[in-house]
Amino acid sequence: MRILAPIYKLYEWLLWRQIKQGEKPKHIGVILDGNRRYARQLGLETWNGHKIGAEKVKDFLEWCWEAGIKVVTLYVFSTENFNRSKREVEEIMRLAKQKFEEVLTDPRIRKHQVRIKAIGRLHLLPKDLRDIIRKAEEETKSYNKYFLNVAIGYGGRAEIVDAFRKIAKMVAEGKLNPELIDENLVEKHLYTAGLPDPDLIIRTSGEERLSGFLLWQSAYSEFYFLDVYWPAIRKIDLWRAIRTYQQRQRRFGR
Repeated sequence: MRILAPIYKLYEWLLWRQIKQGEKPKHIGVILDGNRRYARQLGLETWNGHKIGAEKVKDFLEWCWEAGIKVVTLYVFSTENFNRSKREVEEIMRLAKQKFEEVLTDPRIRKHQVRIKAIGRLHLLPKDLRDIIRKAEEETKSYNKYFLNVAIGYGGRAEIVDAFRKIAKMVAEGKLNPELIDENLVEKHLYTAGLPDPDLIIRTSGEERLSGFLLWQSAYSEFYFLDVYWPAIRKIDLWRAIRTYQQRQRRFGR
């Protein structure tokens, strides 16, 4: 690998030259898939794959900020993932708490002015995790240069159901005329309210499906599927995803 390092850096530089002047996605959504398979490949327990993958998030965010990508939404844990083994779920929750705690002291969050928000059915999470999430959100609420959404306890269908529950409650209380319900109103009640829809969604591990990720918001997103497990993603993978995005004609149904 050391022998190949100079070639890799050259390729990385060439890719950057190709994309740096082009339009970058304003919002990238990422399905962080393949942590468990990566761990098994190395003969490790599955939760060790999640630990390695969580560390990779730091690198990935630096690359995104370097490219000027304003919003990143990471799909880290779905509502269906609660059906995994008790030990694995506990390890993931413990890891999530640790990472949200790191936000409070990470100088890069302050340097880049990153607002943190967790999206999903947060009431399903352990109380200690919910508490540290609220603290991280409170500490960063005044930042507005970059935005990081962490989809945890998240499901796309659940998000839409929750939005319509809020709207139905307003109708039932006589605060909303049903005739006024439109797409804009629904969007205002989604977890991502106030943020642009994702321009590009990346999924690692070779799987080619959304698995319930941002179902409403991804109507006109571009998709990029990577044959690499999340812990092994490299900067050149992101640069190539952006290059592919720039090469596509986005018509938005027109």
